[in-house]
Amino acid sequence: MTTAAAPSSTKRQLRTAMFAVIGICFMTGVAWASIPLYRMFCQVTGLNGTTQRGEEAPGAVNKLIRVDFDSNVAPGMKWRFRPEAGSETVRIGARDMAFFTATNTDTKPITGTATFNVTPSSAGKYFTKIQCFCFTQQTLKPGETQRMPVIFFVDPKIMDDPDAKDVETITLSYTFYPVDSAKTTG
Repeated sequence: MTTAAAPSSTKRQLRTAMFAVIGICFMTGVAWASIPLYRMFCQVTGLNGTTQRGEEAPGAVNKLIRVDFDSNVAPGMKWRFRPEAGSETVRIGARDMAFFTATNTDTKPITGTATFNVTPSSAGKYFTKIQCFCFTQQTLKPGETQRMPVIFFVDPKIMDDPDAKDVETITLSYTFYPVDSAKTTG
């Protein structure tokens, strides 16, 4: 009787081990895909002030909105980073451009990348960037100053959204972080 039970017990152990391996592979896949999936979800919904990317402004409507610009650098990053203008009043639906200036105050080249956020978060899905320095890494030599544009528009659909139609001011905020050159050069 024990010899007949042994194969059944072995089959159960193998099946359990197989399910455990499949479970581990599945959870690893979910963990690996979670960041890009979350980023995609935020871009579609505008969650947490995530802006949209576009190619062309839809055309201006007869309503103005104020856009404030905010800039930051990560602690320890030796850059000065500022908007050229603190705010602009723009026509909803019209293409507009703002400039930021970054200066490397260190004695060695520094590569940085910018993250961005829009507040209030309900306006994030209506703030669309056509071109932005935040889409690529920026390398500045010691003492170098670079002027960086962002081309954007506020989608007229904002006026139809009950959660965002009363927004009078949108704040576009950037934070520059140093890029770890050891990680990027592989």
